[in-house]
Amino acid sequence: MRRIAIAAVVSLLTACNRGILDPVGPVGQAEKTILINSTAIMLAIIIPTVIATVAFAWWFRRGNAKATYRPDWEYSGAIEMVVWSIPALTIMLLGGIAWIGSHDLEPSKPLPSSKPPLKVDVVSLDWKWLFIYPDQGIASVNQLVVPAGTPVSFRLTSATVWNSFFVPQMGTMIYTMPRMTTRLNLQADRPGTYDGLSSHFSGDGFPGMQFKVQALPEDQFAMWAQGSRGQGPALDGAAYAELSRPSSYVKPMTYGSVAPNLYDAIVANTGPQLHLPQIAPPKRQASAVPAGG
Repeated sequence: MRRIAIAAVVSLLTACNRGILDPVGPVGQAEKTILINSTAIMLAIIIPTVIATVAFAWWFRRGNAKATYRPDWEYSGAIEMVVWSIPALTIMLLGGIAWIGSHDLEPSKPLPSSKPPLKVDVVSLDWKWLFIYPDQGIASVNQLVVPAGTPVSFRLTSATVWNSFFVPQMGTMIYTMPRMTTRLNLQADRPGTYDGLSSHFSGDGFPGMQFKVQALPEDQFAMWAQGSRGQGPALDGAAYAELSRPSSYVKPMTYGSVAPNLYDAIVANTGPQLHLPQIAPPKRQASAVPAGG
């Protein structure tokens, strides 16, 4: 029984997905470092405070005759220095980390690399993700395929309501908004399959708004892109109109061709049958006319 229990615990631990604590790219690794450093700085206050609270409560307990009772004590400059200096240092350290990280990890900032980035246009729908590869002329739904070791330059928008694009192991959650484009640069350093999701509630089908990121070696990615081109349905106006209908838990699929400038049409809200909320103009009410007027 002991061996069975140990084996069960080991299997559970190996099956756990560490997410942001198991980064696969430079952005995710930098964010993990910020998380660990910030936690360590805050623990430098929390741990001594908890220990001091317990120690003071134990030392100044009613039954301790050695504790000095000073009812007239009012002020100590040394204590004031300690009480205010430690939080001030903590705020400066955390502020410095946030300042440096916000500039180094600016989402629209290209990642340093000798390889040209892969361009991917992302559209959040109800309730699925559309990925368009403009240079390859293909698209996919709920499946993002990228070459490992190559930066990926994203343009993101929403064809419906606000959403949030997030691949925890690659880093940087960013919002998608209708009629707007946000930019994001990520990279997966090693091949593998990683979880992606929407981290912003967007309605009934939100739980099924998930996708997989497949990071392939460069030659395998080239084979996938070449094999997908011309194969499967075309993402034209009619296909997009059908895709844009609300649906959840959509199985991954690939389009062999994409209508030109489809992403720009979605951003401009000129695509076919976009489900953007429209505000109807207020109805004019006829003014009352007095009798005999």
